[in-house]
Amino acid sequence: MNNSRYRGRPAKRFKGEETGGSRKENVHIRLNRLIAASGICSRREADVLIRDGLITVNGKTVTELGTKVSTEDDVRYRNRKLRTEKKVYILMNKPKGYVTTVEDPHADRTVLDLIGDACPERVYPVGRLDKSTTGVLMLTNDGELAGKLTHPRYKRKKIYHVFLDKPVTRNDLQKISGGIDLDGETVTADSVEYADPEDRTQVGIEIHSGQNRVVRRIFEKLGYKIKKLDRVYFAGLTKKNLPRGKWRFLNDKEIIMLKRGIF
Repeated sequence: MNNSRYRGRPAKRFKGEETGGSRKENVHIRLNRLIAASGICSRREADVLIRDGLITVNGKTVTELGTKVSTEDDVRYRNRKLRTEKKVYILMNKPKGYVTTVEDPHADRTVLDLIGDACPERVYPVGRLDKSTTGVLMLTNDGELAGKLTHPRYKRKKIYHVFLDKPVTRNDLQKISGGIDLDGETVTADSVEYADPEDRTQVGIEIHSGQNRVVRRIFEKLGYKIKKLDRVYFAGLTKKNLPRGKWRFLNDKEIIMLKRGIF
């Protein structure tokens, strides 16, 4: 982004840097961009926070969308000062028994407990897996990317390995492919097939719906009980060489892939 129209010279880095000795460049950017860069949400969600009067700039509530602020301004959300921070991208193979709602006071264990103090930045799960579901989970403080990976408009692919209490009929697989009504909305799988030709209690399902607990609800609607649910693919990421309960930082290639949507 070129901010030369404000200063008559090329823009500096987002956080400002030394120029001409000890003087710092005072860059002006959109308020929603600064909020997203702090890692708490996407730009779209930041607009909602602004409109709802939850953001203050230098002690004054700002509700006008498109407002520009200085990187030196005191911007706060619920009285917490927002700061830009190093972007962190984590891939986890989530185990059973951990919740992905990081601020649940009733949860015994959250996925952040698995990371502990190894990552000083405050990261958040991208989307949700319920307590009993295992598999691929991404965590980040990049609110902008998280918004793109979870918004239905971008149709990020998810693949689940489903273990059921009884064999699934071919007719029911066809019903899932054709669309299942869940609370007035027709949810259609992009692909569904037996995961093991010799064991029809195991099904692989590819889906991009963002509905809560959507895979469990699809099979429950057809009279099946899920014994185990494992997400094996999310937006180009897999759990290959990542044992259950372990995590790692994404490499540069994976981060570029996610940001460009190349998968």
